[in-house]
Amino acid sequence: MNERTIFKTLPLGVTFDDVLLVPVRSPVKSRSDVDVKTNLTKKIKLKIPFIPANMDTVTESSMAIAVAHEGSLGIIHRFHSIEREVEEVKKVKRVEDLVLYHPVTLFPNHTLADVLFQIDRYDTRSFLVVDEKNKLLGILTSRDYQFEKNLSTKVSKMMTPVERLITATYNTTLEQAKKILSEKRLEKLPLVYKDGTLAGLYTAKDIIYFESKPNALRDKEGRLMVGASVGVVGDYMERASELVKAEVDLLLVDVAHGHADHTIDAIKVLKKKFPNVQLMGGNIATAAAAKDMIKAGVDSVKVGIGPGSVCTTRTMSGVGVPQLSAVHEVSVECSKVGIPVVADGGAKTPGDIVKALAAGADVVMSGNMFAGTEEAPGQKIVIESKTYKVYHGSSTSETAKNRNKNGDFSKLAKHQLNYVEGAEALVPYKGFVDKMIYRTLGGITSGFSYCGAHTIQDLHKNARFIMVTPTGVKESSFHDVNFARSH
Repeated sequence: MNERTIFKTLPLGVTFDDVLLVPVRSPVKSRSDVDVKTNLTKKIKLKIPFIPANMDTVTESSMAIAVAHEGSLGIIHRFHSIEREVEEVKKVKRVEDLVLYHPVTLFPNHTLADVLFQIDRYDTRSFLVVDEKNKLLGILTSRDYQFEKNLSTKVSKMMTPVERLITATYNTTLEQAKKILSEKRLEKLPLVYKDGTLAGLYTAKDIIYFESKPNALRDKEGRLMVGASVGVVGDYMERASELVKAEVDLLLVDVAHGHADHTIDAIKVLKKKFPNVQLMGGNIATAAAAKDMIKAGVDSVKVGIGPGSVCTTRTMSGVGVPQLSAVHEVSVECSKVGIPVVADGGAKTPGDIVKALAAGADVVMSGNMFAGTEEAPGQKIVIESKTYKVYHGSSTSETAKNRNKNGDFSKLAKHQLNYVEGAEALVPYKGFVDKMIYRTLGGITSGFSYCGAHTIQDLHKNARFIMVTPTGVKESSFHDVNFARSH
């Protein structure tokens, strides 16, 4: 290109604060009429259109469990050992097993001292009692031992024997179990095989909690859904294989520059090896990258080169595309073949999520919005009576060190420690994530109603953007008042 014309033909790139959505005549009578369900991949449908970032100060099992209960999906970060990442996935998959196939048990010759030890170890106060062949002999609850003082008293002397228990067969369904628990006013229902050996356990508490979360994102077996991240070099195939064995629902090929030969090759290999697992690829910022990823076999793409609040890719490398422009360009390509688009990074408010969706995204991923919540694994810090949580980018020196906690630190090249594309920060503590989700959904559905959209598909069709000047940005937030407190 002629050096005199190179800057005369530059495209315009816009991001969240550069634009607003124009209100239109709306058929939406109430925010409750808005349906924000959306596809994360070809086969995974979310109840809400935003998910937490797969960062080591944002998403581990606690976050994944909490957001799955609200209809979202957590993707476990890849900066643990393979064993630890697999365990995080397993924690999510088994947290809502309505049938406890391996309940905590005691032998009849155990003592009250053993019982107290198990209470402290497993945080449970009721135990099934079995023999060496796992045959059910009885149940021990707090009512059986609450007044017992002798630590040597045997479980066999305190338990309620099996002859006085109500049990059910191993293949009892949830509905059948609910009926028995209700009619017999039971808290626990042991399941047994024909020979009397223990098969599992239903508890009223677990069933009540299960039914209190009607929007939870569950697989075909009723377990919470969860994703996990892998890289494209080193142990990535072994990691992916172990995660698939743990029944992960989605694999995310997670690299800073997804439009690279080795990334595309890794996606092809993973899709061929694990054709039944949903595969997300990222990160990208152009239509050409989307086209290559789609051809390689992804079920969704993740968009964002450097828009995150703790990402310094653009300042360190000079590379990136303003997020809304990137999302729109990629979405045009992906919409041709029905591949969902995940806008990753830069969204700080519910309004930003609406803008990203209006630009063509199907789902928005955010680290900033989730990092300050109780379930985020970042360390909690109190400064001058205000509580914060640690939040840092995935390419910081701290994350680089964390990757090697379970391995050989010397494997890190010196330049990997000295060159980073992420910042370390503190974010205000926000409390439990479910409350943050409810507040955010209120803003999102309000934005939809202004745009005359009942669904995300309506928003894609109806959205009209307007460019905003710097003074327009100022006008859009608090101005010309003394700021007292937030609500």
